Amino acid sequence: MECAVYDTYVTKKDGKIMHFDVIVEASTPHEKAIEYGKEFLEQVGQGNQTMTQEECQFCHVQEAPPVVAKDIENRGYFIQKMEGCP
Repeated sequence: MECAVYDTYVTKKDGKIMHFDVIVEASTPHEKAIEYGKEFLEQVGQGNQTMTQEECQFCHVQEAPPVVAKDIENRGYFIQKMEGCP
């Protein structure tokens, strides 16, 4: 499966930066990737933080590893946690 990777930096409620990638099937609209990112923020207690195209920018397209493809097939997206993520 080809997937699109959106590089995302969100300011958390404590003022620190949380960095993660929103990974979706390649034909998924950017707006939907942002919705998925907001869903993730809700899940980790960071709901209502600003997340727009400014914070969530398209990075590249790549072949999805099996674990990523499975999550995308099951819920529409995969979150690759990086800096500052719980």
